[in-house]
Amino acid sequence: MDTGNASMASLASQICNHIASIFSKPSIHPPALDLMVAELASIASQKGRVFLYGVGREGLMLKALCMRLAHLGLSAHFVFDMTTPPITSKDLLVASAGPGGFSTVDAICSVARSHGGRVLLLTAQPETGSSVRHANVVAYVAAQTMADDGSGEKSRTLLPMGSVYEGAMFVLFEMVVYKLGEVLGESPEAIRARHTNLE
Repeated sequence: MDTGNASMASLASQICNHIASIFSKPSIHPPALDLMVAELASIASQKGRVFLYGVGREGLMLKALCMRLAHLGLSAHFVFDMTTPPITSKDLLVASAGPGGFSTVDAICSVARSHGGRVLLLTAQPETGSSVRHANVVAYVAAQTMADDGSGEKSRTLLPMGSVYEGAMFVLFEMVVYKLGEVLGESPEAIRARHTNLE
């Protein structure tokens, strides 16, 4: 392995190990993986729809999850897309507010609840965040966000600002998709058949 590849492999390993460590932290909260799989499996069994919302890079991670949920056969929609239907009492909103709250996340969660929808909130601040009060279920992701990134530090960190949280979201969502696929009995062929052919 040449020096450039060794350096890349070392950086990749450091990043992956940092994100993996998030999932081994002791916590009084139930595992986010178990909560998400249970909520999504319940909605799927009731033929309800799943809505997803987040801002910035958190939103990008939720868009990736939205796509995979559609591949698993769920009716999944990202909030503010042109074809997003209205939420009802049979549906679930999965939202993220890593630092605890964003005004748009608070508003979307509030609207979902007012129409009878169930709200699952992902956050790194389960005790203090403003979005928590709108949630039926809170999935704790024990990762650094913009709220606690030590902005006064002089040295560069490998995963700055909310990157640890966002990376943890991606890994968590891949685990959710894997476990949910097992629960729903979805074969790789069925999942692949739902992938768009218009890309």
